[in-house]
Amino acid sequence: MRRNVAELLAPAAAVLLVALVVAATAGAWPPFVAVESGSMEPTVERGDLVVVTATERFPWGELTPNADPDAPRRLGGAGDVVVYDPPDAERRPILHRLAFRVSAGEDWTDRADPALLDGDCDAIDACPAPHDGYVTYGDANGEYDQSAGIAPVVRDEWISAKALVSVPNLGWFRVGVDAAIARIGLLPTLAGITGLAAAAGGVGAVLIGRIGRRRGELRA
Repeated sequence: MRRNVAELLAPAAAVLLVALVVAATAGAWPPFVAVESGSMEPTVERGDLVVVTATERFPWGELTPNADPDAPRRLGGAGDVVVYDPPDAERRPILHRLAFRVSAGEDWTDRADPALLDGDCDAIDACPAPHDGYVTYGDANGEYDQSAGIAPVVRDEWISAKALVSVPNLGWFRVGVDAAIARIGLLPTLAGITGLAAAAGGVGAVLIGRIGRRRGELRA
């Protein structure tokens, strides 16, 4: 009985162990972000899973915006892609690229790409910059976040992680989990996931056992 229970729970434990190892390496929790919009297409699409790390985690260094001449390549473009939480509690965390850093009181439109602006500084709520921070944008969007009114200038403390790589389509599971948590709660969702993992492990164990017995019969 104990052996059967252990075999059923083994897949769930393995998934948890992998997540913990990735989190320890990346220095961020959760170490994965599921993409829910197409604002970073074509490199990152809706339903992709993005592996993230802490903002100053070795060996990836400090945050580097697109405008920096030594900006690294991240997710198909120059400059770090970060996860930040705007002050509006109703908005989900945003995964966008850092454009350039600004200082409090600066008319940052002088340094901006005109193609990503909707008017001059007087027409943009986030200009002049109300505080030090970053101007950001989604690769597929036609404006800076601050020009489009998506977010104010992004403070350093709003940035929780930066992106490393993306894996196509694996984010749909995370999107489904988030939806389930919002609908039925955390504990019922965890119980459901554990049950599904255990069931999958049980089915796999049965199939492997049958294959092993059949090979044994053939050898006999």
